[in-house]
Amino acid sequence: MVTLDINDAISEIVVLMRSELRRNEISIETDLATGPLPVLGNRVQLQQVILNLIMNAVEAMSTVEGVRMLRVSSGCDAAGSRLISIADSGPGIDPTLRERMFEAFFTTKSEGIGLGLSICRSIVEAHGGRLFALPNQPVGSILQFTLPLPPAGTPAEP
Repeated sequence: MVTLDINDAISEIVVLMRSELRRNEISIETDLATGPLPVLGNRVQLQQVILNLIMNAVEAMSTVEGVRMLRVSSGCDAAGSRLISIADSGPGIDPTLRERMFEAFFTTKSEGIGLGLSICRSIVEAHGGRLFALPNQPVGSILQFTLPLPPAGTPAEP
């Protein structure tokens, strides 16, 4: 675990996903906090979370006619923790399933095995944060996770 800029980690995944987004006719908007947004973490694990959440959003929007919009943002919540959000204009999440969707082997996908979000939650919690889902307005879902500030004196990424 090292101090890393979560905005850099997010930007790398967004670049990686550009062709997939174009192929699925999805517009992307990024709203990252100005300047570095340091977190304590493992870059590869946190990028795996971001990638999985974006891929889930892409899948959800594949069934939607009309405008397909993905919004990736970063900032701080009221407690000062880092807050990363992936919002989509897909069909949304059934409110009765919002907590179950993070359980291992629970899936609403015909071809899913139900491990992606469970693993994402485990990674985020191992980093001292939390992962949760909210409805997007007027349609879609928002998956957000928080990460604590890095303690002073934590080594930074090389």
